[in-house]
Amino acid sequence: MISPQDNSRTIGAGSILVEKNTLLPGSLALESGLTKSGWVQFANNPDRDQLGNKLAAAGWTFFLMAGAIKTISFGFERPRMIQAALKRLIATVRLQNCNCVEIDTIAAHSFLGMPYLSLSGHSRHIQNGLVFGNQTGTAK
Repeated sequence: MISPQDNSRTIGAGSILVEKNTLLPGSLALESGLTKSGWVQFANNPDRDQLGNKLAAAGWTFFLMAGAIKTISFGFERPRMIQAALKRLIATVRLQNCNCVEIDTIAAHSFLGMPYLSLSGHSRHIQNGLVFGNQTGTAK
């Protein structure tokens, strides 16, 4: 979970983060505080079904990329481990030309006394149009 001094809400399973320059229909609002990665959560924390329904009602598409993305981060401070793992996860999402990520799981582990965190998620993409990659969904 992210600490209060980060000015962002808790990131956990089910959280959906969006790249800050993503165009969205007027009915959707983003939180004001960015994560350290520069991505932001939706206001009122809608789940994927609610978000998908709102986007579909506005004529937009909410793509899901198959295959989970997994990363780990070692350390002793949970907020720093989450940020480090999230940074790597977002880098992979960007390589897939997606502007959104849905967090599936965050789990704490230990190996030989060294704590680590595993984070997994799915790349998502929000755009106005039915063909993936149509650049009308992202401000450049």
